[in-house]
Amino acid sequence: MRRQYFHFMGVGVLAVQLLCPHARAAAQDQTAPPSQTLTTEMAYGIFQKNCISCHGTGNSAQRAPQVSTIRQMSAEAIYAALTAGPMAVQGTKLSDEEKRRVAEALSGQTLGLGDEGDAKSMPNRCASNPPLTDPAAGPAWNGWGVDEFNTRFQGADGARITAEEIPRLKLKWAFGFPKGVSAWGQPTIASGRVFIVSDIGYLYSLDAATGCVYWSFHAKAPMRNAVSVGPVSGQGTAKYAVYFGDQKSNVYAVNAATGEQLWTAAAETNYTARITGAPKLYDGRLYVPVSSWEEMSARSAGYPCCTFRGSVVAFDANTGRKIWKTYTIAKEPKRTKKNSEGTQLWAPAGGAVWNTPVVDAKQRAIYFGTGDSYTDPAGKTTDALMALQMDTGKLLWYFQDTRKDAWLAGCEQDPTENCPMDLGPDWDFANSAILRTLPDGKRILIAAAKSGNVFGLDPDRKGALIWKTGLATKRPGIDGLLRWGGAADSENVYLAVQSGAMVALQLETGKRRWTAPLISPAIADFPGVNAAVSAIPGVAFVGGWDGVLHALSTVDGHVLWEYDTAKEFTTVNAVAANGGSFGAPGPTIAGGMVFTTSGYAFFDGVKTGNVLLAFSAE
Repeated sequence: MRRQYFHFMGVGVLAVQLLCPHARAAAQDQTAPPSQTLTTEMAYGIFQKNCISCHGTGNSAQRAPQVSTIRQMSAEAIYAALTAGPMAVQGTKLSDEEKRRVAEALSGQTLGLGDEGDAKSMPNRCASNPPLTDPAAGPAWNGWGVDEFNTRFQGADGARITAEEIPRLKLKWAFGFPKGVSAWGQPTIASGRVFIVSDIGYLYSLDAATGCVYWSFHAKAPMRNAVSVGPVSGQGTAKYAVYFGDQKSNVYAVNAATGEQLWTAAAETNYTARITGAPKLYDGRLYVPVSSWEEMSARSAGYPCCTFRGSVVAFDANTGRKIWKTYTIAKEPKRTKKNSEGTQLWAPAGGAVWNTPVVDAKQRAIYFGTGDSYTDPAGKTTDALMALQMDTGKLLWYFQDTRKDAWLAGCEQDPTENCPMDLGPDWDFANSAILRTLPDGKRILIAAAKSGNVFGLDPDRKGALIWKTGLATKRPGIDGLLRWGGAADSENVYLAVQSGAMVALQLETGKRRWTAPLISPAIADFPGVNAAVSAIPGVAFVGGWDGVLHALSTVDGHVLWEYDTAKEFTTVNAVAANGGSFGAPGPTIAGGMVFTTSGYAFFDGVKTGNVLLAFSAE
């Protein structure tokens, strides 16, 4: 999730000139690299990594606007400042695309989009908008993990497509995100509709069968997770709401029938916060995981490292009222020392929550993974699986994989006084845990970490270890080995391995059932897969960095079907669109159809894209 910051260091030096009037003189001798497509995330990373020393210190003597101020400006205002305004000189060595992307990243808006992203401007408007049926009544893939246990397994009744039919899958329709660059969202299927978020800040409601568009909602920032659809009360005529979060840590509920906003709330006030993992909707509450980009900028000696702590926030789904909030690091950050540049440093910090919580109604608990620490010493709840009491947010137990993992981006190449003394490996629990019941009635909680370790824990004995399986054949780097999550049926858990394979492990023992190589020569730097796996009886789906969507037999891992999405598509909404690499989101399967976005462009070297694809068996 972080590799692009190193690939774009050259661009980042120039961004210091662009946005920071007090950049070091050495940066003035750099030349701009060839223009390339930058995602909003990549451009934001440029600012985070290189410009925060002027724009994030609170030092009024520098007279540089603070990040919180810049983020309230429009994309047009920031772009104007960089091209013809007070920052034009600093921006002369940047390409126009780089200026545009930085402006979009900081504002959370898309330049020149206008009304193009609005459903009202699209030619494929649905002829009517009938009343929304009960989301729980028909085939659905609702939220990130399809159920409260995050199994990512769709049963036969919901899938309505068999393993025998998979080889006959054909593209039925495609929908393009106007001016989109990275297809971040995972499709939610409910009430015969597709609900999908986008990097251009729009949420769409589409007809699952045809791709016609019912409505759109424009959020305050881009979104990059799955939404959940469920009942809502006390909101006028609205019966069902769509719940989601954005990249400025705002949480929303909108009318699922019309797209009208019902409520919005802030999950976190720290300006580095974002919502990456999909909020979990259960029994009238919304459990929201909060992550951050602070570790990307904190090594700069001008940055007051570090104050962000990961958290999970419980909201009343009907009103948006905050019920409780629990930080992954219990201690509040305090002043520690000043570095040689006079910047005040803070600790403890870190423990971002990148994934979607599991709900365990039996234990009245939720389970989720945490990331690394940003400061020394790393706490026991970093790189850990945590269990909270779902009614109060009280910590029940935790299970840590990697100890002493304090990490900041760039400290390997160019350490500063802000860097941890003993730099860790950056082995978060990035993917969502899975809760399953075994044939003998016992339950098991599966947790996989970037380290390559997979754990079977007992949720009924405070996370006691049942088994541990290590998948790493050599020490993983910061890219990690297991990222965005597996799928589990009643027998196995299926995991995508970054080095280039899908692996099936037996739930009861953790023993390897089979390994299916998925090596792609198309992208030398990213040969394999790390997107989330999705499964139906007999089939496991996963997308690769090369843009190929694979369907494998769960019996032995042999390929049933493959489709290359890294190409241009004719879309139902007449938007120029293409597919690309698969990253975090996995395909969703419901009602005899397979839905996936294509073009997850979070890293340098992978393929950008802006398309939603729908397949059915002929």
